[in-house]
Amino acid sequence: MDATFKTASNLPRTAPTTAWWRGIGLRQVRLVCGLVLFTYLLSHFLNHALGNISLDALQTGVVIHAGFWQFFPVAVTFYSAVTIHGVLGIWALFERRQFRWRAVEPLQLVLGLSIPALIVGHVVAVRLGENLYDINRSYPQVFYGWITSPAKTWSMYLVVVVSWLHGCIGLYFWLRLKAHFKSLAPYLLSAAVLIPTLALLGIFQGKREVEAKLASPQWQAENFGPDRMGTAPQQQTLGDITDDLLIGYLALLGIVLAARAIRMVVERRAGMINLSYSDGRKLRVPLGLSVLEASLRHRVPHASVCGGRARCSTCRIRVTSGVETLPAPSAREAFVLSRIGGAADPAVRLACQLRPTTDVAFVQLFAPQVTSANAHASQPARIGQERYLVCMFVDMRGSTMLAEKRLPYDTVFIVNRFLDAVSRAVIASGGKPNQFIGDGELALFGLACDPQTACRQALQAAQLIAENIEELNRALAHDLPQPLRFGIGIHGGEVIVGDIGYRDHMVFTALGDAVNVAARLQDMTKSLACEVIISEEVSTTAGLAGDALPQQDVAIRGRAAPMNVRTIADAKVLSSLVTSDMVSAL
Repeated sequence: MDATFKTASNLPRTAPTTAWWRGIGLRQVRLVCGLVLFTYLLSHFLNHALGNISLDALQTGVVIHAGFWQFFPVAVTFYSAVTIHGVLGIWALFERRQFRWRAVEPLQLVLGLSIPALIVGHVVAVRLGENLYDINRSYPQVFYGWITSPAKTWSMYLVVVVSWLHGCIGLYFWLRLKAHFKSLAPYLLSAAVLIPTLALLGIFQGKREVEAKLASPQWQAENFGPDRMGTAPQQQTLGDITDDLLIGYLALLGIVLAARAIRMVVERRAGMINLSYSDGRKLRVPLGLSVLEASLRHRVPHASVCGGRARCSTCRIRVTSGVETLPAPSAREAFVLSRIGGAADPAVRLACQLRPTTDVAFVQLFAPQVTSANAHASQPARIGQERYLVCMFVDMRGSTMLAEKRLPYDTVFIVNRFLDAVSRAVIASGGKPNQFIGDGELALFGLACDPQTACRQALQAAQLIAENIEELNRALAHDLPQPLRFGIGIHGGEVIVGDIGYRDHMVFTALGDAVNVAARLQDMTKSLACEVIISEEVSTTAGLAGDALPQQDVAIRGRAAPMNVRTIADAKVLSSLVTSDMVSAL
């Protein structure tokens, strides 16, 4: 059973945390800035939602909202994020040569670029009016402007929807690769629908309340004086500034689109290169395209979970011809490759980052049918993900002797009953039976929970296995010369999980040092005359007392230093160690 996993110990470890900065690129900067802006948007929309209570609640809320966002360090952060995110959005319009065939990515870009045009009038009237003329505009004055101009009303309704959709799409692209996204998705969707709905209803109710108060001359005098609305010349100046900014912004977009067209012509005149795929397909593309963009443009299936953002490595290729002429990897590409152990091989590159300047031939390292560049990963872990898991190996003792004295059918029947008892215990404890290797089983814990819970689940599973096997022995007592025995090894650590195999024979499993160690600990239960061996890592993380179990140092094949482990002669004693507090956390 060890041989099945012996190559896993050669897998790369996680890059040192001190080198995290190497992975920062323009996309990461844009993401951080986007999160700042989305936080502002969320705060502003929650403020709008107070309109469902009253106009006074809106006014109280905006004081708190403005007080936080106008606090100098926060204001500097916010306006820096606005500037950087906007500039990077315009750069994305110029730089991106090919979008995925799904509409969501270009839609996000179009929505983001439309926000400045929709919001410029509101920003100039409220923020610039205050800075230039000390005009104190708030909800009553803004709503009054909307009442007198229905076009402004619909423009503001539209910008609420557009800005929220843009932000939610960006959050989706960021969060969809996270381990717990699938379980959180229903709640995130509910919030994504509820918050803008309450904000729009709050705006509508606040506007209605202002319309009702317009019947009071005194209220109008208090709220629509020159100090709140500005004088006619001031309003004219602000209107001219709005028009100039809008024209300038639209002109900037026009220049960027013209630059894209010029670049396309220049690249075609600069020459074409050939991309040769391993299946014999050959594409002739202009200089400047990344390999992934070329695949998308010509509808060639190409794996890419993150959609070409250099946040995963599923688009990676091995260049088989033209390696010596490849441009050097960017900092972001080098960072991703180092995390998967590919940095030392110049032939392994990310297709989304590599922009070849000469003819190249390559092999895709991930099968396109696993996930293509125009399909998001509903289960990114199946493609490949590094995470902390607790691995448990369970093996039946004496199966060879059992087979010698029984018909094949009887032997298979008993082994299946054994594996059934083990699997039921694993599932009842929250784990997942993963692989069946002869009369043994690999179970994984932590696919949907934190490390501490996973360790406790594994300990509880070991105890339940002992109980289930004892019950099975009673049921088969008339047919077994001696009771079934077992050995269990448990260890936790960082592993790589994903679909492993070939074509139609793919199996979801884990690879890594934790798997190897768990298998070897299970094998040691024979020489140490015990039923369960758990590593110190699992014992400590689960919260077991230091003196709860006998411990000793053992030599693990493939490891230079000995490992401290805990031995359990009878797995049923774990029922007294997995306390009620631990079980309640499972």
